[in-house]
Amino acid sequence: MFKVRKDEPHYAYLPDAKAPTENQYGKKIDLSEEYAELTGKSLNINGDSSISDNPDRYKQHGFYFNADNCISCHACESACSEKNDLPPYLAYRAVGYVEGGTYPSYTRLNISMACNHCDNPVCLKGCPTRAYTKYAEYGAVLQDPDICFGCGYCTWVCPYNAPQLDVKKGHVHKCNMCVDRLEVGLKPACASACLAGALDFGVIETTPENRDQLKTSIPGFPTADITNPNIRFQQTKTLPQDMSRTDATALKYHRNDETGEYEPMVDEQRKSDKKLWNLRKLLTSHENAHIAFTLSAQTVIGAFFIVLFAQYFGNDTGFVDFAANVSSTYLPLMATLLVLLSFGMAKLNLHLGRPHRFYRGFYNWRMSPVSREIAGISLFFAGLAGYALFAWFNNGVAQFFANLSALAAIIGGVGGFYYMYKLYRIPARPYWNHWQTGSSFVGSALTLGGLLVVIVVSITHGFTLTSATLEFTAIFILGGLIIESLGLLFHARDMKHSHSEGAVSYYEQTTTYGKSWLFRNILLVINSIAVALVSIYGLSGVSGAILGVVLSLSILTSAILGRALFYVLVIPTTMPGAFFWRNKGFEEHARETGLANMPQAGVLADNH
Repeated sequence: MFKVRKDEPHYAYLPDAKAPTENQYGKKIDLSEEYAELTGKSLNINGDSSISDNPDRYKQHGFYFNADNCISCHACESACSEKNDLPPYLAYRAVGYVEGGTYPSYTRLNISMACNHCDNPVCLKGCPTRAYTKYAEYGAVLQDPDICFGCGYCTWVCPYNAPQLDVKKGHVHKCNMCVDRLEVGLKPACASACLAGALDFGVIETTPENRDQLKTSIPGFPTADITNPNIRFQQTKTLPQDMSRTDATALKYHRNDETGEYEPMVDEQRKSDKKLWNLRKLLTSHENAHIAFTLSAQTVIGAFFIVLFAQYFGNDTGFVDFAANVSSTYLPLMATLLVLLSFGMAKLNLHLGRPHRFYRGFYNWRMSPVSREIAGISLFFAGLAGYALFAWFNNGVAQFFANLSALAAIIGGVGGFYYMYKLYRIPARPYWNHWQTGSSFVGSALTLGGLLVVIVVSITHGFTLTSATLEFTAIFILGGLIIESLGLLFHARDMKHSHSEGAVSYYEQTTTYGKSWLFRNILLVINSIAVALVSIYGLSGVSGAILGVVLSLSILTSAILGRALFYVLVIPTTMPGAFFWRNKGFEEHARETGLANMPQAGVLADNH
């Protein structure tokens, strides 16, 4: 247990306050009934099997932040780092701020933020390894770094930037509510260290002394609807109608006069109509492994379904020549699909902080879309390999197993594809949380899958293609391009007019990456027209082969640029940052100047 000092100040002890039966989200504060099977047990902190006699042990606790008092001294950060022995490049708790007004009446609002131990912890549901647990004791959401394999998905879904990916150790860890201090009646280290009395702690919905409000939102704090966080605010000082972030994000919070709430929107003072390429930033993202995996997996799934259609239905739909072409190129086609999918899966696995623990990705298949995606794609891979093996033998028994393998690949492909889409529908990342994510994935599968089939068939047949082959594959390629184009059109319209970080993402794609975005869109239009013409007039001779190669490269370029933009443009609904890695402007400066490679300066290069 935590050792209590003899001279522990009175303000460091947990207050004894009567709490209501339900919180503001309609959830019971007493957790002993919901988690009855977990009560009466020791937390075994540091091997100590004793049980605290705290009368509020099974009530939901949470933080209380008085924004009127915070002076941004960072004492809470320091106390947290010292208590948890954190390396200099990580912080469970951080202080950010927003500013508004004009000189001399300029207002600054500080926000101290850590894990909010939510009623609906999306980190717990999203984690594929089941590293997170919601405890009956104090309602703490705890994470076990030893179980984590470092995929970082919890850092995507959390709206508050609470889970911290330790790129040096290869796993995530976060605020643990200082449960060892709670067991002996003390507040968490951060709340005990607060100099200005801004940060407090206790049973949720209980108001500390000399405080009046129990608000669930303040400017700069993400909406509480996503996770029902256990933090309450007081903010009584009059604020300007617009509060701007002080980091490099062109985002401000505008007060809605009808609701009184502050909504995120583009900061007009930072707007620029200048369009840039920024190809280096676009193509050197640390999410390149996800670009490789999603594009390769979607390509292979699309191509396999086209092959299956040709094998089982080609002769009945008038595409006899195409079915014959696919049959004659069966071996190189299957080998290409297996190699490409293996490449994508290997890239994704090596992207993990702990690649050797990849098998833990199956642990949370009941809740995590990541686990379900992994299970689906793995089943698809096994089915694809089985189909490639058994369909090669021309006998009844082998054909039975080939059909069985094809069925497994269909189930795994559809399931894996669906959860590949679902895992990006993240409320904390509005740019992704749109149906266009699905249309983009489907479009890529049809376009790149069809393109891969026609390339392999063309090479195998000496660059000669029948009109039936071109016509059949063009249906999928053109359909995919149209689906993706329509999705992008509606997505741009919705993001532009949204009251969320998605509006800033739209602004970034039309300015910071404006030329790259425009180039991708032009390629989509040109490629669609070219594919339609090819399906009508065909390709022949040397000129036809050259045109085919150019068109293939153009389609591939468009797909890579589009997927790179998909990852680099997303802006999470996290707290406003102003310090080191929580400030994108500083991050870019640190990388350009080499400061990012100096751990002694309190930062660490993001090599994950």
